Amino acid sequence: MPRKRKEFKTEINERLPFYKKKIEELRKEIRKIVVGQEKVINSLIEALLCNGHVLVEGVPGIAKTLIVRTLAAVTGGSFSRIQFTPDLLPSDIIGITTYEEGKGFYTIKGPIFANFVLADEINRAPPKVQSALLEAMQERQATIGKQTYSLPHPFLVMATQNPIESLGTYKLPEAQLDRFMYKVLMTYPTFEEEILVLNNNITTKKFEEYNIQVVLDVETIKTAQEDIKKVYTSKKVETYIVRIIDATRRPEKYGIELGKYIEYGASPRGSISLYLASKAHALIDGRGYVTPQDVKEVAKRVLRHRIILTYEGEAEEITSDEIIDEILKKVPIIH
Repeated sequence: MPRKRKEFKTEINERLPFYKKKIEELRKEIRKIVVGQEKVINSLIEALLCNGHVLVEGVPGIAKTLIVRTLAAVTGGSFSRIQFTPDLLPSDIIGITTYEEGKGFYTIKGPIFANFVLADEINRAPPKVQSALLEAMQERQATIGKQTYSLPHPFLVMATQNPIESLGTYKLPEAQLDRFMYKVLMTYPTFEEEILVLNNNITTKKFEEYNIQVVLDVETIKTAQEDIKKVYTSKKVETYIVRIIDATRRPEKYGIELGKYIEYGASPRGSISLYLASKAHALIDGRGYVTPQDVKEVAKRVLRHRIILTYEGEAEEITSDEIIDEILKKVPIIH
């Protein structure tokens, strides 16, 4: 244990002040245009550091598009928005190979070829389109015709779902849900925040007028993504992470009363996401080591879309968040 702790100090500790300063600068720039929504902003930063993707559920008009566009601006990355509709085709996302006389065959790349992609109302697209997005998210590549192209790095997909309307929507397959590192619930601003929104919004001012500065470049993001892996996690915390995941699969073992409503628990990808997200949360907090509290802070975002409820659970209107609350309350931290 002492040897590991010494090793982690030499590798990551000297860079902690730099990251803390950069992340605070990043938040400051985003706040120029986005009022409130701190949890969503932090979730996107954590996902970016972990090279993950985020699914956001929220009503229309609460700045989902604006947050991703602003994040792209402060990192100097490219941004694209894909409006998912029932008649969307995979080629509308990925791109096409076409022919022009005198030029021959050539490829037109689709909007997926950007650093930050907003997949707006993703559940409105048919399964074939969702499968095309799935390859891009998981493999970081897209196939157009017979040619496979690498996507830009960093690459972050923020997909949105509207919880109000269900007409003309397709339920996201569990396999695709599992590809999202986080599922974030985005709520209305507070009374005070909405007063600020009246005088500071994208409807009355142009995006360029906010004078957003680039504070993180692509190389710094790549380095941060590597440094995240070096944040120290003790065996005790690793065991705690695996116990939480295990409790979603074998709830009776931990006395989870709401466990009877779980059809399927989290996959090993859930374990990896919880492990990396805890490291990112620690780094953002200015620490080079993970605590059990870091795990608890990110647990709902990592697990709420990975716990599949039974029909009985859905009928009783049990939420995965309620189950996660009980798991965090009952799963012990082994000393």
